[in-house]
Amino acid sequence: MKKLLLLLATLSFITACTPEVGSDKWCKSVEAKSKGEVTANEASDYAKHCLVRND
Repeated sequence: MKKLLLLLATLSFITACTPEVGSDKWCKSVEAKSKGEVTANEASDYAKHCLVRND
């Protein structure tokens, strides 16, 4: 039970630190990564939210 609580606390801490997908901070963090570190999902979201904005 303690391990489960520790895991849940760790996951909530990690996810709370990541910026919202599509925000300026998130776009800049993806730009700062090397091409090999960017996942396919991140690349797709980056194209949708950072390159082609519907503002």
